[in-house]
Amino acid sequence: MSERESMEYDVVIIGAGPAGLAAAIRLKQVAAEKNHDISVCVLEKGAEVGAHILSGAVMDPRALSELIPDWKEKGAPLNVPVSDDQFLFLTADKARSTPAWMLPDCFKNDDNYVVRLGEFTQWLGEQAEALEVDLFPGFAAVEILYTDEGAVRGIVTGDMGIARDGTHKPDYQPGMELLAKYTLFAEGSRGQLGRQLIEKYKLDAGRNAQSYALGIKEMWEIDPSRSQPGLVMHTAGWPLDPDTYGGSFLYHLDNNIVVVGLVVGLDYANPWLSPFEEFQRYKTHPTIRPTFEGAKRIAYGARTLTAGGLLALPKFVFPGGAMVGCEAGFLNASRIKGSHAAIKSGMLAAEAAFEAIQADRQHDDLTAYTHAFERSWLYEELNKARNFKQWFKKGRSVGTLMTGIEQLVLKGKMPWSLKSTKPDHAYLQPAAMCAPIDYPKPDGVLTFDRLSSVYLSNTNHEEDEPIHLTLKDSSIPVRVNLAEYAGPESRYCPAGVYEFIKDDTGSDQLQINAQNCVHCKTCDIKDPTQNIVWVAPQGGEGPVYPGM
Repeated sequence: MSERESMEYDVVIIGAGPAGLAAAIRLKQVAAEKNHDISVCVLEKGAEVGAHILSGAVMDPRALSELIPDWKEKGAPLNVPVSDDQFLFLTADKARSTPAWMLPDCFKNDDNYVVRLGEFTQWLGEQAEALEVDLFPGFAAVEILYTDEGAVRGIVTGDMGIARDGTHKPDYQPGMELLAKYTLFAEGSRGQLGRQLIEKYKLDAGRNAQSYALGIKEMWEIDPSRSQPGLVMHTAGWPLDPDTYGGSFLYHLDNNIVVVGLVVGLDYANPWLSPFEEFQRYKTHPTIRPTFEGAKRIAYGARTLTAGGLLALPKFVFPGGAMVGCEAGFLNASRIKGSHAAIKSGMLAAEAAFEAIQADRQHDDLTAYTHAFERSWLYEELNKARNFKQWFKKGRSVGTLMTGIEQLVLKGKMPWSLKSTKPDHAYLQPAAMCAPIDYPKPDGVLTFDRLSSVYLSNTNHEEDEPIHLTLKDSSIPVRVNLAEYAGPESRYCPAGVYEFIKDDTGSDQLQINAQNCVHCKTCDIKDPTQNIVWVAPQGGEGPVYPGM
């Protein structure tokens, strides 16, 4: 067997999203300011930088302006300033607009930009490479390396060329060890390695249970007469029931492009609910449908987001490393924004890591990162919204009322913090206790099925490789999930990965279509028995989003 090669860096960063790239850029910046050499590499499991990036997205440029003050001159793709802000409450056939004076500041988008976050991330990668950051797309980090004392000392990339039966193909290549004084984890929501770190170091002790949501998104090319660049529309209400957290977004970009999506909290109770079908149904609303008349759908994707806020934020430093961005949970769900928080958290972690390296330290806790966060505008912003997701766990009416009181009346200076210790998967109720939901069949014009949607995500996995959606116990899907919850994995997955079929004997079995997986991580979060564990497939596989 081939021995693994190893490379050493001062800092290794896992994930080339806004958080990881901001950390890399800031490390090089402060090193240059101090006339100090520092070696930095960024690993990205996607085939190219931005390939796995998916977000709404409306961006607050505050953190970007701190990181790269001349971003306009450098050609950052923030080209569509928000021109109109609308917030609607939907019933099945009507829409009620919320007056601007009734909207808390967290729902307003003055001085923000509608962006394609994948394109922005590609640009950010170019800025990192210009500073001589080593950027390696197509390599998935699959294992954490520890010192004898239990500190993180680096990672191992995944082996390539392994057959489904575990044997080595002719093109087999063993993974590589990347060793570092400090390792920053920026895998995004529900990161494979981040989950292990939280468990190993008990980073969530004393915190609220983390809460997640699934975002499903499409990109459309619309009739030029309907294009309104800079229009930002959010909705709450229909098609989701009053007890299910979520809402929609519809953003107008330039060049007659519109992005539309639905975010569904993964703490929903009814196992018959399908976020994908709810999204398709949403587009048929009388207020929404006209936008898509004469339009063409050109892209599709899905991704979870870490939405628990400050009260669910784990301790994000540990011996030898730290977590940044959505890996830790810095997203501000009340603002429906996370990229500015990701960039800022990456900058703060980078400054702490550089300070430690300059002091000839390694493999210890970057406590300066924690202290800097607690003194930052990001902490102040998240603290104002700390109860947002917790209120909505009590239903839409309570959530709307209390968010209004906290944000409009108290201006975020509330004297209380809400506890929530129940993880999302534990909210799912047995199927017999819930009403089945009858979803209309797709028409292929405005509404679609999963497989035609996944096709537009450009997702690809080798067929003869180990299935990366692993089961702790292969009997549980039929014995428990199908028997008690009517097989919810066949509905919560937005890519058609899971389906229950009959075998030759007429018995039920779970079929895993791993080649469809868009790496959203919903199964890892929502599986009621926590039997499904998502692990990274070979590097470079998965979706290749066109600037989503």
